[in-house]
Amino acid sequence: MAQARAAYSPTTTRYLAACTSGLPTIATMRALHDDADTWGRGEASPAHYQVEIDQSRALYAGLVGVNADRVAIGSQASVMAAVLAASVPADREVVCVDGDFTSMVFPFLQQEHRGITVRHVPVPELATSLTERTWLVAFSLVQSATGEIADAPAIRAAAAAVGAFTLCDTTQAAGWLPVHAGDFDATICHAYKWLGAPRGTAFLTVTPELAEKLRPVQAGWFAGENPWASCYGPTMTLATDARRFDVSPAWPAWVGTRTALEFFARLDPAVVYAHDTGLGNALCAGLGLPQRDQAIVTWADPAGTDLTRLAAAGITASGRAGRARVAFHLWNTPDDVDAVLAALSRS
Repeated sequence: MAQARAAYSPTTTRYLAACTSGLPTIATMRALHDDADTWGRGEASPAHYQVEIDQSRALYAGLVGVNADRVAIGSQASVMAAVLAASVPADREVVCVDGDFTSMVFPFLQQEHRGITVRHVPVPELATSLTERTWLVAFSLVQSATGEIADAPAIRAAAAAVGAFTLCDTTQAAGWLPVHAGDFDATICHAYKWLGAPRGTAFLTVTPELAEKLRPVQAGWFAGENPWASCYGPTMTLATDARRFDVSPAWPAWVGTRTALEFFARLDPAVVYAHDTGLGNALCAGLGLPQRDQAIVTWADPAGTDLTRLAAAGITASGRAGRARVAFHLWNTPDDVDAVLAALSRS
């Protein structure tokens, strides 16, 4: 962990907001600066960025335990979710989490005009709320507003029992909570939070069985079997694997993403999990909250009083849904826990 912390700038002191936006390593910042210089000299090219994207796809596949041919690249979680939303059969149901981040809700609500029903239930009730009319259960593995971790095994079992597909958003999980994308029919991850990538790079994993039922509504040249032969119409030959769901990439962001994922690929996920949740549990103990092995710790703060105290103490935290929210990641230490407790103890 000391080596992992050394990968970040010393200025990360008291930054407890990985759940809002992750931090880049020094190597990630250097890669982005070098790429900007390459671009400025007129030496960047699509082929140059293709290497970065291919490596990022393979690295992410390794992190979440699937083959690279099951990984599509994109820009935001909502863009990926929209592909699944557009493919829900008419008169079927999507079950979402009441209070989930809207990227996992709005794309499905936009399909209600086709006769699709979107039902919202609390996280603990997902597994008991599915019916034979349910086509998809869509949920975040870790809730953005509360840090609550969904009971993924129970949800998967319930979905299988009624013949429903599972879509799991791992944006608030991948990077601290070990993720096995193959456990779900589809997963989505925007890599700019716990994986420390630039904003604008996201991943979709999908099983071949579900992929056959999805329409690539966002298909462009980069989704072609040979992207460089797909730049002009009228014919369309899409990739036969998950690449047919690719979104045309924001090139420079993938340079930083590749470097960020290389860093996380060298880490032991179990050690990262123990470090991040250990700090979360320590804070919960100090605040008298239940210890739930969460890297995101939240508590009621409707007036924002505690968030103001944290800011006054030089601590970067966040507030969501009437709650104060702090997050512990690789660059954090027990000193950060002590700083939060000290800030909140002041009158």
